[in-house]
Amino acid sequence: MTKRRSRGDGGLHWDERRQRWIATASLGYDPSGKRIVKRGSGTTKTEAKNKLKEVLRDHEDGLAIAPTGYTVENAVNDWLMYGLADKDKGTLDNCTILSRTHVIPSLGARKLRDLSAEDVDKWLTEKAKLLSTRTLQGIHSCLNRSVKRAMARDKVKRNVVELCSVPTGRPGRPSKALTLAQAEAVLRTAEGTSMHAYIVLALLTGARTEELRALTWDHVFLKGDPAANPPVPPHIAVWRSVRTGGDTKTRKSRRTLALPARCIDVLWQHWEDQGWDRLAAGDAWEEHGLVFASAVGKELDSTNVRRAFRQAINKADGVNAAEWTPRELRHSFVSLLSDRGVPLEEISRLVGHSGTAVTEEVYRKQIRPVIQTGAVAMDGIFKANPER
Repeated sequence: MTKRRSRGDGGLHWDERRQRWIATASLGYDPSGKRIVKRGSGTTKTEAKNKLKEVLRDHEDGLAIAPTGYTVENAVNDWLMYGLADKDKGTLDNCTILSRTHVIPSLGARKLRDLSAEDVDKWLTEKAKLLSTRTLQGIHSCLNRSVKRAMARDKVKRNVVELCSVPTGRPGRPSKALTLAQAEAVLRTAEGTSMHAYIVLALLTGARTEELRALTWDHVFLKGDPAANPPVPPHIAVWRSVRTGGDTKTRKSRRTLALPARCIDVLWQHWEDQGWDRLAAGDAWEEHGLVFASAVGKELDSTNVRRAFRQAINKADGVNAAEWTPRELRHSFVSLLSDRGVPLEEISRLVGHSGTAVTEEVYRKQIRPVIQTGAVAMDGIFKANPER
């Protein structure tokens, strides 16, 4: 005689329409008084009961609202839609491109519950054959943040992406620095172009391109304050950038830089030229107080700057313009100072790094590897030739 199930054990029946066994269990009532029923289906009784056990485990783990068909693509799209709402447009665009180019096509169809660390490892290993290490870190971050957000919303039990390390990818494009001869050629060639002042200021102060694009005339002091005690030289206040909120990259990036004489001359000329641009634009001019602006006063974007920079240096001797970017003027600044023996600590302060470790790591190819201070001092103490 078949034993009757106890109250609450649920039921098991054959669904003729679906041609599947359906296992059910009642879990009480929700706040509105509606009965909570969980189901599992399968082609056999055992499969249906096992599916129900899985659903019940999820319910006990707090995953009661997680749909069984929720995929990696769903998680990534939800993160792009809601998880980046407060981020800069450039960040959103970059994450969207990485996710829809590398994450969704490879892993998007996988159910999030079934995604394993092995799946992620295989995916990263395949991508390492094509992408740089930095891009691999980017796509890993996109998937990790998507799954982390889904886990916080009870879509999955754990984040297996955090368990996977990023492999070494293909070497990326190495940053370069202009030699003194190349730098002089670039400055000569840029004369008379709209980018002349920008190039001079970037090369001679080491300011980031994002900082120069946000620089306003209110933060440029071409006369300084000679009457002050001590006298204040002409300078620029690097206190803003084009980042979200307008702040600089880090707190140490906020700095005030004295201007070399060449920068002062160029900026006076640029201020005059911009006045003529303002007259030429007429009613189309939008006044934002920017030092470097478009023909109608608007903020420049990175694409505009890169294109205009390459056009300005196109005929410089010993320089292939297509191989250089504006940010490498900052690398050149570090390299030229290092070649002149300026201490690493001082270079770090000038470029707005929080410490020398960042300067050494990012600009290690531009930093002079031989520390000469000790040798020079000891040569002064102990003469190379005692008879001299």
